Amino acid sequence: MGQPEAEPPPAAGRGERPAASAPSLLRALRHRNYQLFFAGQLVSLVGTWMQSVAQSWLVYRLTGSSLLLGAVGFATQIPVFLLAPIGGTVADRRSRHRILLATQSAAMALAFGLGALTLSGHVQVPHILGFSVLLGVVNAFDIPTRQAFVVEMVGREDLANAIALNSSMFNGARILGPAVAGILVGAIGEGWCFVANGVSFLAVLGSLLAMRVAPRPAAAGRGSAFAHTLEGFRFVARTRAIRALLVLLGVVSVTAMPYAVLMPIFADRILRGGAQGLGILMGASGVGALLGALVLASRRRLRGLGRWVAAACAGFGVALGLFALSRSFWLSALLLVPVGFSMMVQMAGSNTLVQAMVPDALRGRVMAVYAMMFMGMAPLGALLAGWLAGKIGAPATVASGGACCVVAAAVFAARLPGLRQQARELIIAQQMAAGTPSEQLTQPVPVGAASEEQGAARPA
Repeated sequence: MGQPEAEPPPAAGRGERPAASAPSLLRALRHRNYQLFFAGQLVSLVGTWMQSVAQSWLVYRLTGSSLLLGAVGFATQIPVFLLAPIGGTVADRRSRHRILLATQSAAMALAFGLGALTLSGHVQVPHILGFSVLLGVVNAFDIPTRQAFVVEMVGREDLANAIALNSSMFNGARILGPAVAGILVGAIGEGWCFVANGVSFLAVLGSLLAMRVAPRPAAAGRGSAFAHTLEGFRFVARTRAIRALLVLLGVVSVTAMPYAVLMPIFADRILRGGAQGLGILMGASGVGALLGALVLASRRRLRGLGRWVAAACAGFGVALGLFALSRSFWLSALLLVPVGFSMMVQMAGSNTLVQAMVPDALRGRVMAVYAMMFMGMAPLGALLAGWLAGKIGAPATVASGGACCVVAAAVFAARLPGLRQQARELIIAQQMAAGTPSEQLTQPVPVGAASEEQGAARPA
């Protein structure tokens, strides 16, 4: 198969940029469309985290079953694994802006529906499973589209910063949402958390409608949708650097990420914190993740990011192991800070490197594979974790996942030197396609410093 046809970088539609340069940490906010997106998503994500915590507690309150906690996680995320390739193909062939309007509207309707059912007193676990499956279908189209839409808002020059700011926003909401949910669940019940999440979607819909988005060039018409979907898989399969990052992500998603599914058990049975304790524990992990995202946002270069990914994966595993051993509530909350930090550095660092290497014409489809590894593999892990927790206990299950992380990090670190050259060539090729190398790749290297080319094109 030949090289995929390059899609011209979408220069229009990003909104006006002020003449003064933005601080390094906030570079992506120079773009009007991204300002709108950031504000709307920040409000909406607080509601999303509220619903996530409230739903976990509702399942636990109704059943007390670790297996059913895992089953709900499985139901939410398995559609992403099965349908994300279709979602990525749609994102590369249709208006990403309109797709997001549709997916966010659908997610809002589902939140209101679950809230109404819960407040009426008729909610049962099969209802929660059904709503979870439907939300997973929505996410299968939303996640690859949202990831691919970022470059349309900020361009390649601020893409890495925008990814890090997205992670900061996600985890800022992760701190506030669970804390609010813990209070509301104890005070007025889970149903109002679901309703509040539905209301929060109005913010992101308003921000999308306020954007000025230039039409994207029509996708190449050759081949069927199935052939276009396969093209994304083939690109990942033949690109060792991207493949290694995504395999590592998949291993962590199956073995370690399901610790969040078991948080109600830790909060109630092991640490005796109840619903408010669950909110504090989730918030502590969010604090660490927010710090990790802010550290990544402050970086201006990709150089060394591959080593960061390997170290963060190992740190994630070690911190999870220590958390599993703790029986003190506040020590456990403290240990979740490095858990969140390490997890976010690995996830956002991998996202940045993959997006820096992928051609624009394949971005939606490759990010669909990323979504499959990040969220799509997680349901298998959630189901496995729920089953294992019933057999060997939640602490042993989480500790085992942490050990798998450490082993996977060691394997990835050993392979890293052999991946650098291909990664460098891919990143330079994408910079050239975007029309930036004349300034960034030909500057002389100051003594004792790295050039922009070295900084941008040496990810490991």
